[in-house]
Amino acid sequence: MYTEPALISFMSSFLQKLQTRWGVHTVWQVIVILIVFALTGFTAMYIKKPIFAWLGITPTTPWWYRTLIWLLTIFPAYQVFLLFYGFLLGQFAFFWNFEKRMFGRIGKLFGK
Repeated sequence: MYTEPALISFMSSFLQKLQTRWGVHTVWQVIVILIVFALTGFTAMYIKKPIFAWLGITPTTPWWYRTLIWLLTIFPAYQVFLLFYGFLLGQFAFFWNFEKRMFGRIGKLFGK
């Protein structure tokens, strides 16, 4: 188990690695970006239940159909919420570039 100074050192190192990997200027930006991811994930989880209920999706619905509906509804909503929360918290440019990279990689999967 970590002692308090060791935990603080670990977290500082972890945040600095993310700062370098993501190419942001401050550790504070890293923290805000992590908050955006958390808010977006929570929102996607929160909206899934009413959307699935409205569409008549239940736990007994075949998994492939639930997955298809998730890909057509929740996945795009997640992307929009990511940009929305990024905008609200001043990190829109980071998340816009993040989305472009992600969809570029997805496009390569289905390309040549």
